[in-house]
Amino acid sequence: MDISNIEVFTQSSIRIRCSAGTIYADPFRMNESPRDADIVLITHDHYDHFSPEDLAKVICPDTVLIVPEKMAAQAGVFTGQVKAIETVVPGQAYKVAGLSFATVASYNKLKPFHPKKNGWVGYILELDGQKVYIAGDTDKTKENSAVQCDIALVPVGGKFTMDAKEAADLINTIRPAVAIPTHYGTIVGKKSDGERFASLVDPAIETKIILQD
Repeated sequence: MDISNIEVFTQSSIRIRCSAGTIYADPFRMNESPRDADIVLITHDHYDHFSPEDLAKVICPDTVLIVPEKMAAQAGVFTGQVKAIETVVPGQAYKVAGLSFATVASYNKLKPFHPKKNGWVGYILELDGQKVYIAGDTDKTKENSAVQCDIALVPVGGKFTMDAKEAADLINTIRPAVAIPTHYGTIVGKKSDGERFASLVDPAIETKIILQD
C-alpha cells in the first residue's frame, strides 16, 4: 500500500497530503514553517501534541483547527488566525471542511497521564478511499480494539502510552494493511522501539518505519 503521502516528524507530529488538502496532526518541533495546513487535528493538550509555537508554523487563514471539546478555551488563542475552530468528543462521526472522520477515545487504563474523563481523542480519517487511524496517546482499550482501518499510526514508546509490545498487540488485533509507529525516539522511547514494534507485528501486516530524525 502506498503511504508516500504520509510523513511522521518528531514524536507524533504527522502530515498527510490528500485530496482533502494538507492535514497535520499534533505538529511539534517543526523544522520549517510551511503555513500550508488545510486542517489541523489535535489529539490532546500535552505540550508535545498541542504546541502553539508549532501550530503557528503550519496554520494559515484558511486552516480549520479541530480539537477535543475540553480544549476549546486553549484553542481560542488562534481565533482570527484560522478560518474556524471545531471541537469534537470521542465516539462520534464528523464531516468538517470536506473531511469525513470519526473520533476514538484515547486514554490510559491504569497510568495517570491520559485520563478517560478528559475526552481526548484519536481520529479515523477517510482519505481517498482509505481509512487512516491516528491513535494519539493511548493504551490498548476496548474502543481502539474495535477500530477498522487500512493504515494505523500508533504510539510505541511506552511510559505515557503503549510500549512496542502493547502497540503490536493492538495492531495484531485490528489488522490494518499497514502499521506505522509513532511517539518514540525523542522525549520517550528508544530509536530501536520502532524496529522492536515491527518485529512483533504479524508479518502479514506491513510495517513502515518513517519517523524522521
